[in-house]
Amino acid sequence: MVKTVLIVDDDPTQRRLLESVVGSKGYNSKTASDGQQAIDMVSSSKPGEIDCVLLDLNMPNITGLMVLSELKPKFPALPIIVLTSNGSVNAVVQAMQAGAHDFIVKPGSPERIQVSIQNALKINALVGEVSRLKRRNDNKLQFSDIIGKSMIMRQSVMLAERAAQSNIPVLIEGESGVGKEVMARAIQGASDRAGQPFVAVNCGAIPENLVESILFGHEKGAFTGATSKSIGKFQEADGGTLFLDEVGELPLAAQVKLLRAIQEGEVEPVGARQPVKVNVRLISATNKDLKKLVSEGLFREDLYYRLSVFPLALPALRERSEDIPDLVSYFIEQFAMSEGRPVKGIEESALEHLSELEWPGNVRELENAIYRAVVLCDGEQLTLHDFPQIMKLDNRKVHVDSEGQRGAAQQASVEGDITAYEYDGHLRRLADIEADVIERAITKYDSDMSEIARRLGIGRSTLYRKVRELGFEVRDIA
Repeated sequence: MVKTVLIVDDDPTQRRLLESVVGSKGYNSKTASDGQQAIDMVSSSKPGEIDCVLLDLNMPNITGLMVLSELKPKFPALPIIVLTSNGSVNAVVQAMQAGAHDFIVKPGSPERIQVSIQNALKINALVGEVSRLKRRNDNKLQFSDIIGKSMIMRQSVMLAERAAQSNIPVLIEGESGVGKEVMARAIQGASDRAGQPFVAVNCGAIPENLVESILFGHEKGAFTGATSKSIGKFQEADGGTLFLDEVGELPLAAQVKLLRAIQEGEVEPVGARQPVKVNVRLISATNKDLKKLVSEGLFREDLYYRLSVFPLALPALRERSEDIPDLVSYFIEQFAMSEGRPVKGIEESALEHLSELEWPGNVRELENAIYRAVVLCDGEQLTLHDFPQIMKLDNRKVHVDSEGQRGAAQQASVEGDITAYEYDGHLRRLADIEADVIERAITKYDSDMSEIARRLGIGRSTLYRKVRELGFEVRDIA
C-alpha cells in the first residue's frame, strides 16, 4: 500500500514544493496549513492513513514544537520530520527532545527530504514488526495483528473475540494456509491466558507410534529409547493454550486418550503410575471435514463434539480478495527489510493481477510469491515481470485493429500459448519468454534435464544455472 505523508507548512508555495518532492518518490500526500489543522487531521485519522509527517517549526499561533508536544505522546510510533530555516543547535535539540525523527534545515534538497522520509518509514516498519514478533514470542498476539478488513474476515474475528472471553474449546476450520495458527494465537493473546505458554502441535507430523508419548509424556524406561523423562505437550501447555493443528490426522487410538484427557483434565504419561492434572485451554484446527470423517468412522463422534463446542471458520483468500492489497503491502515491507532490498511497493497492474488469482495455497502461497518477487526485483516497485511463475497464467494474444495498430486482446484461449507480447501490445522481455519456455519444457519432458537441454539447444550446466536462477523445482531423472 502506498504510504501517505502529511505536509504541514503555513507557506502555500512550500507546501506545493514539498508535495512535488513527496509525489516524485511515489508517496501520497496530504497538507495542513497550520498546526491546529495538523493536530486535528492526525487525531481523526485511522491507523495507516498517515504514515509520516513533514512539519515546519516556524508557524504562527501553534508552532511546530507545540504540534510535536501534542502529537508525540498520543502517537509515539508516527515519524515526524521537522523543517526550519533556523538551524541553531538549540532549535535542533528542542525538536529532537520533543520527539522529532529527523531535522532538515531549509531549503532542504529533494534528495535529502526523500532519504529522510524513506529512512523514517523503514525504521517505523521495523519497530512495528519487532513489536509484533515480541507479542508473538510473549504469547500476546492481538486481533489487531491480523490483516483483513473484508466483511467475511471481520465476522470471523468478531466470533474469535467472543471465544477469547472464555475458556471454551474452539475448533478452527479452514483450508491450508489461511492462518489458523495466527488466529489461535490471537485468541490466546486476547484471553486471560495471555503471556502463558502457547504450545502448537502438528498432529499430522507425529509418527503414529509416538503420538501418545509426545502428547502425554513418558517416564524414563517406559519403552525402548525412552532414556529420559518427558512431560509431553499437555504439561508443557499447563496454564496456557494447547493448539492441536490438523487434529483430523490423529489415529483412532490416540483419539480415545485425547478424549479422556479433555474430559478428566488430566493426562497419564506412558509408564506412569498416577495421572497428572493439567489446566489447558484447547484450540484445535483442521483443513478437513471432520463431520465427514466421523461418518466414515475415521474420527470419534464424541471427540468431535468435545472439540467443536465453538466452531470458527476462516475464509479462503479467494473469498476475501479485497484483503490482498493490504497483505501484499505487509509482505513487501517485511521482506524488503529482511532481505535488504529497495522495494517499496507494487505497480497497480501487478496488484490487480494478484487480486484476480485463485490462490489455492491461500495466504501462505501469496506470502511465498511476494518473497520471491522481492528477491527478484531490481527496482523500487514490483511489476508483473517479477512474478514469472504467475505471468504465464495470464499471457494475452495480440490483435490488429481496424487501423492496423497492435493492441492487447483477451486472455489467450488456447492453453499452453506462450506470447511474445505484453497486455498493451509491446514486446515482452526476452528473459521472461525464456523463463516460460524453460518451465514448459520441464513439464513436457518430465524434468529430464538431458532431454530438455537437447531440445532447447543449450548445455546441461547452462540449463541447471538458469533453473536455479529462476527458482524452478525439478526432479532430474537423467
